[in-house]
Amino acid sequence: MDHLVEHMKISHHSGHEPMCGICKKHCRSFESLREHLIGPLPKQECKNIFSILGCRFCLTILDNPNSRRAHEGRCQFSGINAGLLARLANLGIHDKLTIDNGRTRGPQVVALACKMVGGGSDGSLDLCARVCIIDEYENIIFHTYVKPPIPVTNFRYETTGIRPEYLKEAMPLKQVQKRIQEFLCNGEPMWKIRPKGSKARILVGHGLDHDLGRLQLDYPPIMIRDTAKYPPLMKTSKLSNSLKYLTQAYLGYDIQIGIQDPYDDCVAAMRLYMRMRSQAHVKEDNPLADNFMLYRQSELERMSPEELYNISRSDYYCWCLDS
Repeated sequence: MDHLVEHMKISHHSGHEPMCGICKKHCRSFESLREHLIGPLPKQECKNIFSILGCRFCLTILDNPNSRRAHEGRCQFSGINAGLLARLANLGIHDKLTIDNGRTRGPQVVALACKMVGGGSDGSLDLCARVCIIDEYENIIFHTYVKPPIPVTNFRYETTGIRPEYLKEAMPLKQVQKRIQEFLCNGEPMWKIRPKGSKARILVGHGLDHDLGRLQLDYPPIMIRDTAKYPPLMKTSKLSNSLKYLTQAYLGYDIQIGIQDPYDDCVAAMRLYMRMRSQAHVKEDNPLADNFMLYRQSELERMSPEELYNISRSDYYCWCLDS
């Protein structure tokens, strides 16, 4: 029994983990669950049932094949039909950044994405040259080309679509940084920002450490929701999946083909966030507490597996808690 107790202490199983809808196995990530159901070495019984009743996007098990078809139709997102219109609209500055000092009820969620050009002698130094911010309804709040602080030596046109003339009169990096920082903090000093009841906005994105670094912008980690670092969306090796892969696997369409638009990346990250946030999990008291510290070892060893599971808590912040 002591082996089970030690396993539960380090595994952090909880109702926030992805779980097989057939055998009820708990998985650390959706990739682990995907491998369990349809990977190279799946559990055969689960694979057989999943092939008939399972949604290939959210991995939910439905009651019958007809329900599955209807569910998958709702679960699969279409590609962004407005992509071309967004590109045409985004050739100039689109600025709706406003500070409402928390007058909007509930946490405000925005997504940010950047596109980089190259600097340095070999063009390998990433410089932010385009940034886009959207709200949770996929409306563009802010878009602009960004004038880097050092010369651009590689415009990476094949993927960015950025030409030298786009950056000649672009907004300087320092101005972009100031506008975005003020918008995200929403009238609240950085040191006062807290997870609950804050005026500051929740920031969604993929690889935000890189994007914020290139923008030279600081933001509290407690307000960041990064699809590259969210444990349920990571590989079984605990490495990040690409946004391109996550969009294809969990949303059902392709992005980042040819010339890439930061709007598309914003939308994909926001859709992934909203899907993770909308999961129906059991409500827990103190969802991040280490409840095992409250019991003696002898008391834990007398508990049943079900009792141990009930006091176990996740070791990451589940995005369902944002809702």
